[in-house]
Amino acid sequence: MDLFEYARTKTMKSEAPLASRLRPRTLDEVVGQQHIIGKDKLLYRAISADKLRSLIFYGPPGTGKTTLARVIANTTSAEFTQINATVAGKKDMEEVVKRAKENLGMYGKKTILFVDEIHRFNKGQQDYLLPFVEDGTLILIGATTENPYFEVNSALLSRSVIFELKPLTKEDIRVLIERAVYDTERGMGAYGAVIDEDAAEFLADIAGGDARAALNAVELGVLTTKPDASGKIRITLEVASECIQKRAVRYDKNGDSHYDTVSAFIKSMRGSDPDAAVYYLARMLYAGESVTFIARRIMICASEDVGNADPQALQVAVAAAQAVERVGMPEAQLILSQAVLYIATAPKSNSATTAIAAAMDAVRDRPAAVPAHLSDSHYRGANKLGRGIGYEYAHDFPKHFSRQQYLPDELLGQTFYEPSENGYERKIRQYLDWLHEE
Repeated sequence: MDLFEYARTKTMKSEAPLASRLRPRTLDEVVGQQHIIGKDKLLYRAISADKLRSLIFYGPPGTGKTTLARVIANTTSAEFTQINATVAGKKDMEEVVKRAKENLGMYGKKTILFVDEIHRFNKGQQDYLLPFVEDGTLILIGATTENPYFEVNSALLSRSVIFELKPLTKEDIRVLIERAVYDTERGMGAYGAVIDEDAAEFLADIAGGDARAALNAVELGVLTTKPDASGKIRITLEVASECIQKRAVRYDKNGDSHYDTVSAFIKSMRGSDPDAAVYYLARMLYAGESVTFIARRIMICASEDVGNADPQALQVAVAAAQAVERVGMPEAQLILSQAVLYIATAPKSNSATTAIAAAMDAVRDRPAAVPAHLSDSHYRGANKLGRGIGYEYAHDFPKHFSRQQYLPDELLGQTFYEPSENGYERKIRQYLDWLHEE
């Protein structure tokens, strides 16, 4: 490292964003994620013992994926290299592999390659890494906000341990906010700032588990707020609400918070009260709530609380979600109002919700094989294994219905879906009864 590079590194370290400066350096400094880095957990033991194998960190933004990679970099004896999949090309990977081979051959030293946003790599780029992960030239650590089972090659997944990071809890965010405001070494403590209790509570609440959003708001508040008469920079509730980049609803000291309003909104639609539902919609819109967030909640309610009692409800909700993205405010409020009133006045059923909940329980608690006659009979050797033999094509039978067994043997007689008597589900129940008449 020459003099200029040293000076650049020092400058970047001192002027880096607060969220970057506060990154934990050791496992003990990490806040949250105790389900994977608690002292009795596999990842904690592997990092502490420097016995890592390839890993995939999966979770929402701001939950600590890059942070954990940095902690590993600080504790491992292996060479640590980081690339970002949004800008890295094959030439960059070839250079990493070349150095990894040299380290392994000349010094017996392993190389850890951290690929941020690994889901951005195409299949060819992921395939390139595979043989070097396979033979131990590289230990891969991938970070992704997308479901790795869809976005990462199955071959890489089979050679990696997947850890899902959860959004930080409100209490976790509070710890980080306090550290950010008062830490004199890496935080904003040198500015002599203080944060009011209700402001810290608000930021922890509204950050939604995203530590970076809360820390960015703290930094912005400290840097842009003038000292008061006592010479203190005070982060008040008003300052906090202006600085949080993801501010959703107006927060007040009486406890009328974001989650209370959303809860009342959902419960009013579920309870078939269109007046209350549209009131809470207006309340969220007036406070600056994201229209896409509201649209997502409407879609969930359409499926969870209306379901097949009115199958049109989900279509209305999805169409509204698409429309508000194209139209924007203020006209989007008309579209949201229409969807909310439709959901609130639709017949209600939670049969779809209870059906999938019961089915998920069965999958978890009672492992079962697909009946052989329902299995795929098209692949090579399927017939010899008895796959597909005895399957009855439903359209060959009266009512286009065959009474053959569909559930696995272990679940025979189990009923997951119980249509209600409301709306269209009454017709579904009548149809099912008609099918099963002797």
